[in-house]
Amino acid sequence: MAKKIKSIIKLVIGAGKANPAPPIGSALGPQGVNLMQFCKDFNAQTATMSGSIPCVVTIWDDRTFEFVLKTPAVSELIKQSLNIQAGSKDQARVKVGNLTDAQVTDIATRKMEDLNCYTVDQAKKTVMGTAKSMGVTISN
Repeated sequence: MAKKIKSIIKLVIGAGKANPAPPIGSALGPQGVNLMQFCKDFNAQTATMSGSIPCVVTIWDDRTFEFVLKTPAVSELIKQSLNIQAGSKDQARVKVGNLTDAQVTDIATRKMEDLNCYTVDQAKKTVMGTAKSMGVTISN
């Protein structure tokens, strides 16, 4: 007999920094998930990563769980590429960095599996749109 899914929860957690405190505890605790086991497993899988990692947790009726790690948000990848803390507060006037076409292509290929795009060119347009909204310019 197949297990029945109780719930699916989406979380964004710092790589290697999962702990049973909120927001993780308040999201998974009421579902009956073993919080320490989740934190241990998540931290082990993300030990070599950096930044915030999106995660989709599937919880079954018997309180077992499985999680899938997603790639970080495009804005996180842009910030990592440029070594900046945040985007511009005034995108039209203040620019915080410049991405090369090669960096845009790299980010697009890394994020491709999580985007609604069929080609790298479409993914690049998504990355460029996010960069523009963060106050980052694109150079060829």
